[in-house]
Amino acid sequence: MNPLCSRCNLVVYPTEKVNCLDKYWHKGCFSCEVCKMTLNMKNYKGFEKRPYCNAHYPKSSFTCVTDTPENLRLKQQSKIQSQVLYREDFEKNKGKGFSVVADTPEMQRIKKTQDQISNVSVTKIKYHEEFEKKKIGGEGPQHLPSNPSAGGYQQPAATQNYHYDPAPEPVRQAAAAPPPSAGKRYRAVYDYSAADEDEVSFMDGDVIVDVQQIDEGWMYGRVERTGQQGMLPANYVEAI
Repeated sequence: MNPLCSRCNLVVYPTEKVNCLDKYWHKGCFSCEVCKMTLNMKNYKGFEKRPYCNAHYPKSSFTCVTDTPENLRLKQQSKIQSQVLYREDFEKNKGKGFSVVADTPEMQRIKKTQDQISNVSVTKIKYHEEFEKKKIGGEGPQHLPSNPSAGGYQQPAATQNYHYDPAPEPVRQAAAAPPPSAGKRYRAVYDYSAADEDEVSFMDGDVIVDVQQIDEGWMYGRVERTGQQGMLPANYVEAI
């Protein structure tokens, strides 16, 4: 059985039927409640299951609330409660000297980078301390012999010639002291700029040869492209 039109209450046949707003309409009867402009499924707006055009669609209006004594009391109470909560939170966090920061992936990456820089600095300090200890231990015995015999007289001369060299030279020779590690070769996976005199700079893709592992964070090797040799961070290269 064919339904009735919601506007004219006449039978609506399938060829002219419009099903919208849970009702049935003739195509000509589906119009704005105010201006009677014919509407379709694309330009109508429904309000309380009645069709309207865009110009006559009912708009919600806000009513003004009078500042009665009761409303003023509630407003003042809310303001006081907000201040109390703020003061409690302030007293709770006072003296901590930090604010809560979300542990986002970006913050984790920055924290990891800072940890790596800190580890590199600690490792370099330990390396330099050990190097200085070895240097002092190696030079000390050369001053101990005081044999006046002719056979033992040549040793101090060699020691004096060694100390005539410029001061940086012993450091460079001592830094170059580690022997090649059986031809180990590494490839740089990042660019690195030397931060100290005993370090070496390289670019992504450079081949590092004669590599010796100093500790977990540092290596010693020579850049094949430039011929420079020195210390380099181990996490910037990979074995090939």
